[in-house]
Amino acid sequence: MNFILNIETSTDVCSVSLSQNGETKYLKIHNPNLENGEKASHSKLLASYIQDILKENSILPENVKAVAISGGPGSYTGLRIGLSTAKGFATALDLPLIAIDSLQIVAAMAKSKIDFSYDYIIPMTDARRMEVYTAIFDSNLNKISETEAKIIDENSFSEFSDKKLVFCGNGAEKCKTVLMSENFIFLDDIFPSAEFMSDFSYKKFIGKEFVDLVYYEPFYLKDFVATTPKNKII
Repeated sequence: MNFILNIETSTDVCSVSLSQNGETKYLKIHNPNLENGEKASHSKLLASYIQDILKENSILPENVKAVAISGGPGSYTGLRIGLSTAKGFATALDLPLIAIDSLQIVAAMAKSKIDFSYDYIIPMTDARRMEVYTAIFDSNLNKISETEAKIIDENSFSEFSDKKLVFCGNGAEKCKTVLMSENFIFLDDIFPSAEFMSDFSYKKFIGKEFVDLVYYEPFYLKDFVATTPKNKII
């Protein structure tokens, strides 16, 4: 039994899956948006999820042949926790590390829910105010634009006004009242999940598209800026 361990922590959703030949076999996920709003830190969940998914399915660690992570963009803290956990597991078992575009994972979930014709999927991860991390994917989940931090206004994506666009992800909700067109469709409850990493991680494993286990860093897109609570003296 040869498995790939997939880890996704780019938003407040924490998930782990085990896949074989590009198919998700086992999944553990915590989505606070669907579970009475109860939030739990990735640092508390991730290690136990990995341990549990192996134990519950009687899979030995040596049956895992690679580790795949969501490589960003997304939450700085979430990505750091996911990467450090993946590196620890991969180092201990001498496994290759695979990185997958977080937005492509969101687009993959959206594609699985779509039962109508469309031109492009535009996943959006919430940044600040009216800013999102986004890119454009075709119906085969090929990226056709560079990932960017984009401030959304009424003119955003106007160059695609004759195309049917599907917007999704936790950054899309706030754009509904700004991006108004009969060709713009918004999907709810679409988020990055390890369930939808399996096909990508398998293809990269077969193609030996690995990242450096020591030096790899997630694609944060923007520099992390630490904030200081009001009235706190430093």
